[in-house]
Formats: sequence, C-alpha cells, structure tokens
Amino acid sequence: MLEIPTGLRWLYIDLNSYFASVEQQLQPGLRGQPVAVVPTADTDSTCAIAASYEAKAFGIKTGTMIYDARRLCPGLIIVPARHDKYVDFHHRIMTEVGHHIPVTKICSIDEAACRLIGPEQEKENAITLARQIKQGIADHVGRYLKSSIGIAPNRFLAKVASNLHKPDGLTVLEADELPGRLLGLDLRDLPGIGRQMEQRLKAAGITSVHSFWTLDPKHARRIWHSVEGERFWYALHGVEVAEPPETNRHTIGHSHVLSPRMRPRDQARLVARRLTVKAAGRLRRLGFYAGIYRLYVRFDTHGPRELTRWQHDIKLPPAQDNFTFLAALNGLWHEMSKRRNSGRIKQVAIALYGLTHENDLMPDMFSALGDPLDQTRQKYNRLSKALDHINHKYGLDTIVIGSLPDPLSRYSGSKIAFTRIPQKAEFQE
Repeated sequence: MLEIPTGLRWLYIDLNSYFASVEQQLQPGLRGQPVAVVPTADTDSTCAIAASYEAKAFGIKTGTMIYDARRLCPGLIIVPARHDKYVDFHHRIMTEVGHHIPVTKICSIDEAACRLIGPEQEKENAITLARQIKQGIADHVGRYLKSSIGIAPNRFLAKVASNLHKPDGLTVLEADELPGRLLGLDLRDLPGIGRQMEQRLKAAGITSVHSFWTLDPKHARRIWHSVEGERFWYALHGVEVAEPPETNRHTIGHSHVLSPRMRPRDQARLVARRLTVKAAGRLRRLGFYAGIYRLYVRFDTHGPRELTRWQHDIKLPPAQDNFTFLAALNGLWHEMSKRRNSGRIKQVAIALYGLTHENDLMPDMFSALGDPLDQTRQKYNRLSKALDHINHKYGLDTIVIGSLPDPLSRYSGSKIAFTRIPQKAEFQE
C-alpha cells in the first residue's frame, strides 16, 4: 500500500498577473484598469503575454489576440513589455522571500518553491510564514504585487494549491484531504497536463482527476510513453519525487517577432544583426565558443510551412567574436534573399550551437605558426571584448557595429522564457 507522506513540506509562491502587476506598480495610472502587456504595441496582430485581473474580468488572458481583446474590452490599455523591469522586480521579490525563508528553487520569473523544515511544517506556523511573505512583498517591493501561496506535502501539490485561490490566495492542502479536494479540478488544472496530454489521457479513458487518481502508476507511464507519467502519478499522490538532473547548456540565441514597420527585409536584417551581436556578447560573458551559426526566418505570408519559413546553419571554426558571426549572417541572409515571392519578414531568430567552454577549447596548432587567419580571429576577439568593456562602462550601445533598428529599445532587451530568467547583465548586451 502506498505510504503518503504526512506533514507540510513545501510552500509555493505564485505572483498574480505578474507582468501586468509590475506595470501597475510602476505606473499609478494603470492601477484598477484593464491592462494587457504585449511584445509590441504598434499592431493589433499580436497577443497578450499578460493581463491584469481587471482585463481578465472581460475574458482576456495570456494568448488572447489584441484585436479580439479590444472587442471584449474597448477600454483596454495596451502596454509594451519591459522585460528588464520584470527581471529587476523578480530579484527584489526573491530577496524579500529570502528574508523569511530560503528559496529552494526558482521555478519561473513569477514562481518559486521553498522547503519547510522543523517547526515551519506545522500548519499554523506555515500559514504565519506565508502571511509574513505577503506582507513583506507589499511593504518592501510593492503593494500591487499580489501573490497566491500554496502549502502542501510536496512541491507539485503546493503548486496545485497556489492555483486554487487567485488572486492573493493562501491555501493549505494536507495529505489527509487527498484526493477529495482535487476531485473538483479538471485534468487541465493540473500543472503539466496540456491540451495534447489531455487528449492522450481521454483516448486512454481517463477523463477526470478521480479516474487518473485510481490509475495504476505503470499505466500512467504507458500513457506518457515515458517514466514522467509515473513520476506525475506519484507527485499527485503526495510523494516527494526526485527531480531529473539539469542538462548542460547547448545553445545561445535570440528571437524576435517584428512589428509591421520592421518587416521590410532591410529593416529585418538590422534586427537580425542586433540579435547576433547580442548573442555573441552573451557567449563571451559566459565563456563559451560556438561552432555553428543558425538563421531562422518566418515570412509574413500564408501557405505551407516550407514556403513560409526558412532556416539554415553554417559551420564555423570555434568563435566568440561579433565579426565572425555577422559575416555568417551576411552569407545566410544572401542565400535566404534568393527566395522569390516570400513576402516581408515577420520573425527572425538566430542561434549559436556547438558550444565549447573556453576552459575545454583545444589549442589551435596554427596559432603557434603565426597563421594569418588565426591572427585575424584573435584581433576580432580583442576588438569584440574591447567593445564589451566600453559599453559596460559607459552604457549600452556607446559603440555599435553598423546601424541599429529604430526604435532601439524594442530589440535591446532579453526576453523571459518559461524555463529561463535572463540575468541582469543580458539587458546591457
């Protein structure tokens, strides 16, 4: 018989409508107003990446297209995303949480998990701790930054509990309440079950939390086609499941969806150059060299995938300087431009692959022979690092290579992904 751990072992904090709440904290005129945060504000052909609770009351949510959002809420206020601000507030919030309890794992830009130990595992003490965290954020970071906190036997259930009452909720989910308090949830309410997995479960006859709860864990593995299904089943039952090891870094890259006025090819190329230089700067800061440069382009046209997208790689000697990668971009851009009737460019992305840390780089025998190509690469490296030093000391883009896209701010900041929070230094690259 499965032994469910007793006691409360995890506290999970989820910042509510995080991007929109940061904007409301920074801009008093947005408080109490329906707000949608968007990647670019000069077109309605984009989607909300965050919505305030006032906007959510109209049915607007993450992923809602702005032309639909305006129809749902004519008074909607559109705010362009400022990722550097969200990262700054993230660090301030995590620092405040750390004053009350160590942060065990940062799960995303707006979520973190803390392991409860000793007296913290007692229900009343855990509730008091959660309230102190909420009050600390309000007092020392911003009172418009609300959070929902879940407390449960394992991290998975603590996250589930944090979603049960929003905004500004505090929910305790104890082992002896399982599965009762979960039975009113839909399968999609469980973190990790998306649309495709829901369909896969339904195909296997699993249509509710109750039917999944009573499933044999080995059957869950078969439905998932991996051990992750079995891990998910045990986590739902309150068992502490060991996390898989973190993978090594395999790529560095950036992507940008262009506003309509940046979609002509000459303008899109400036953005691609900007993304390339930014990725190269990050490569140097992390101490890596890359041997493969990839360019991806999505055209502003409709049709089969092979006609609306273009992607190609180019292999290079291990490099980390701006000039080598810009030359690679020029070559690939020329090849891409040979395509006819592809229309304007809607998205550009670049990626650097084949990463080798500078400590693991094999010595180049041509270096000792005074090879002119090697001497050129060394010169490019020194020059790129000199540019880094000047821009770090005197401000971003004090010195640049070539022209910059207009407006600059749209392309200078890193973007926040579900699995990675940019470091502050990235906003100065």
